[in-house]
Amino acid sequence: MDVPAAPAMAFKAYKYKEVLVRDYLLADSYAPYAAVLGGILMCKLAYDFTRIISSFNFKGYASLNNMQKIEWNNRGMSTVHAIFITVMSVYLVFFSGMFSDQLDGPVTVRSSSLSSFTLGVSIGYFITDIAMIYWLYPALGGMEYVIHHMLSLMSTMYAMLSGEAHVYIYMGLITETTTPGINLRWFLDVAGMKNSKAYLVNGVAMVVTWLVARIILFMYLFYHMFVHYDQVYDGSF
Repeated sequence: MDVPAAPAMAFKAYKYKEVLVRDYLLADSYAPYAAVLGGILMCKLAYDFTRIISSFNFKGYASLNNMQKIEWNNRGMSTVHAIFITVMSVYLVFFSGMFSDQLDGPVTVRSSSLSSFTLGVSIGYFITDIAMIYWLYPALGGMEYVIHHMLSLMSTMYAMLSGEAHVYIYMGLITETTTPGINLRWFLDVAGMKNSKAYLVNGVAMVVTWLVARIILFMYLFYHMFVHYDQVYDGSF
């Protein structure tokens, strides 16, 4: 069966990128674990970078109490992860061609070195954030945050280690699109800008991103699972 030219070319371009990542970033079986450590390091750098930038560019930062500063920096860290994982998730699900129906084999068991590496980075973030929540509990969030992060960590870790369900894990991770807006809302509130135009615009943007990333996208996710029900049900997932 001939594969249409456009999907074939898209997948070929994706394979070139995967070879680059596999040969240089994932040369051995320890690479996914290195990605986890890289994710933890990314969180540390983002946390410190947020603290330094805020100290020099936001006069009100110095007046925050210690717990507010920690949460401020933590939200900066989560924003960096959200941007990273959103970009990678959108690319892998919709543009890489890896989950195209034009390809042979169950979509539910497709994975790549790049998708596994990206999940490793995200696992590093979840580990870091859970550690901070536990250490400062309940200042950074209650039990609902712990349960949410633990479920996210376990499902993402399973996908990385097994190579299964990457398409659905990444669809779920696209919901991180809403995180920057949530964090910006908190930043503006703490900065005393709750009545500003920026606060209003951000609120509208939050409604739009929630509609797209957490309602429309999940409707598509359930539709996708229904269409590929035979692959899910027969144990391929």
